[in-house]
Amino acid sequence: MEANEHEHVIEVTDLRRVYGGGFEAVCGIDFSVRRGEVFALLGTNGAGKTSTVELLEGLAAPAGGRVRILGHDPYTERAAVRPRTGVMLQEGGFPSELTVAETARMWAGCVSGARPEREVLALVGLEAKADVRVKQLSGGQRRRLDLALALLGDPEVLFLDEPTTGLDPEGRREAWDLVGALREAGTTVLLTTHYLEEAEYLADRLAIMHEGRIAVTGTPAEVTATEPSRISFELPHGYHVGDLPPLAALGVSDHTTDGRTVRLRTHELQRAATGLLVWAQQAGVELRRLDVRSASLEEAFLSIAKDASADAAATKEYAA
Repeated sequence: MEANEHEHVIEVTDLRRVYGGGFEAVCGIDFSVRRGEVFALLGTNGAGKTSTVELLEGLAAPAGGRVRILGHDPYTERAAVRPRTGVMLQEGGFPSELTVAETARMWAGCVSGARPEREVLALVGLEAKADVRVKQLSGGQRRRLDLALALLGDPEVLFLDEPTTGLDPEGRREAWDLVGALREAGTTVLLTTHYLEEAEYLADRLAIMHEGRIAVTGTPAEVTATEPSRISFELPHGYHVGDLPPLAALGVSDHTTDGRTVRLRTHELQRAATGLLVWAQQAGVELRRLDVRSASLEEAFLSIAKDASADAAATKEYAA
């Protein structure tokens, strides 16, 4: 492999951000993003995602720690960083009377080495709307325009803040395909999103923030693996939970029953499911309404947020 395939184009070390009154919104976080990687920054409301991304974009200086984008400080060396990055904000705030093409042309005048406006409009499916005024666009079409302008400079690093908000399911999938194509072309993407399915689909790695700190980081599979998988089924008539194979031997961590419905939780899904199905085959019974599924990123996200809140409450109680 080439050395630059491992290059960290975003490096964050002990990063802190403090607002007036002493409120610490970002409390000493660390993470890095490799070239050509899609990295999702997730978190509960007020977790510090936007505060972090603004520091990465060079919109403010950190109160402590360090940020490097393509080897440069994005705040003090903005001239070296800005031409190589693209930013899609949550709301672009474009002049409503300009057409889509005029808006792209105006924005291109502020970008070094801008791509042809029609080319980027075609990329996001707005070519047919080139002569339509911005005020006449739907919310989803405005998000497409936001993305088009972020791509005008053919950036090496692309920041996407809630990129698919307002898009319909088809538009969201098209945006995902575009992000995937950008990754294949070597663009590094850092995105924030409230759509956990989006992060699970797009991200090579992700971090979940809570109250200014990173609670967990890893691939989507690594993060979801922190939560148990689930198996549920209906007991055959004449059978009871005690008739099943020893659940602990199957790797089942706990179980619940609701009438004849049994729900198992396990971190060894294949082992548990195989043992259960072998037992059913040998007993000559059918496990009706059988449902086997891995934990979702949403479950991991909610569990992490809950655990982090509980830890914070315990710390405050101890300090008091």
